Amino acid sequence: MNTVKNLGRRALVTAVLFGGALVIFPVSSPLAQGNLPVLEVDPFWPKMPEKFILGPVRGVAIDLQDNVWIAQDGSGLSADMRGAAANPPQAECCMPAPPIMEFDAAGNYIKGWGGPGEGYDWPQQIHGLFIDYKGNLWVSSERAGDNHILKFSRDGKFLLQIGKPGQSTGNADKVNVNRAADMHVHPKTNELFVADGYGNRRVIVFDADTGAYKRHWGAYGNVPEDAAPAPAAPAAGGRGGRGAAVPEPAPARAPNAPPSTQFNLVHDVRVSNDDLVYVADRNNNRIQIFSLDGKFVKEVFIARDTSTSNGTVYSLAFSVDAAQRFLYVADAGNGRIRILNRQTMEVLGSIGRWGRQPGQFMVPHDIAVDSKGNLYVGEIREGNIQKFVLKSTLGK
Repeated sequence: MNTVKNLGRRALVTAVLFGGALVIFPVSSPLAQGNLPVLEVDPFWPKMPEKFILGPVRGVAIDLQDNVWIAQDGSGLSADMRGAAANPPQAECCMPAPPIMEFDAAGNYIKGWGGPGEGYDWPQQIHGLFIDYKGNLWVSSERAGDNHILKFSRDGKFLLQIGKPGQSTGNADKVNVNRAADMHVHPKTNELFVADGYGNRRVIVFDADTGAYKRHWGAYGNVPEDAAPAPAAPAAGGRGGRGAAVPEPAPARAPNAPPSTQFNLVHDVRVSNDDLVYVADRNNNRIQIFSLDGKFVKEVFIARDTSTSNGTVYSLAFSVDAAQRFLYVADAGNGRIRILNRQTMEVLGSIGRWGRQPGQFMVPHDIAVDSKGNLYVGEIREGNIQKFVLKSTLGK
């Protein structure tokens, strides 16, 4: 472990290098004096089968056995990358991996599945992936016309579909979603909370067994509006995957402008053990927090003046302790995973930076934490999944 202290323009900071992952935090922070998670990148995780190659990894989820599931899209891989899949084969390697893949905690590949089947409408592309407390998998898609969510068993057996392709009527629709980004099932209420954010600007809640509509809301608990914020062309490769070029909303605020009264791009939703709903408002660079019934509690901005098309709040995950003291935030606009004190929402430190080396990120898109506190990060610019092992807390 190497620790260095530098006097910057505004504050004294400490930078700690663990196995290639740079953790930066203010020395003045109380939690920096002994309680900040220490995470070390495992450069050999996962053990990818020789024949497979990943496209953008958009979804990451952990099951009840601490197995790691990812959703990846190999459709944009170039011909030379998928030479083994040609007929006849054009090269020894490789072929696109299955859309949904399962690995054990050591990184060994277990199985993969996914694709069209009887009784359900397979999405054009998986965007969100979540595993509920019963071990079932939920998938969503942000592609235009994908107005539905699917539920499967861990073996790929179809269980439930909410919504139908091409049927959304907007933010007031109680049956269909509209390009939903991600979802979360809250065990206490058995409710599915959906970040319905690429086509709509809301959180919508369904019964996780029947798919029956419960409620929905927009930013600050307001009624969500259908009028979209002004879109902007993304920066080169802006959203992330090989071959991807889908325009997305840019940050809707100018410097010193008041916060938007509507969500811009609702990219993730997570519910804490103490029944608070955390919503990633990606391109407004903020997290908004609500009660289970949609009452607004508070908001916090993450690197608020970042103005790239990525935005700064992609994905959220809680630390593994019962109190969930820390909140991890995937900030793709700055290529970092930020660590927040969940009670104060103070940013305590960050992991990584833009880059292609272990511990660095090319659009960190989705994150998840296993029961041991290890952090997993799926990336979409290069098609990658990284594991950060929880080693200890500083000072302990």
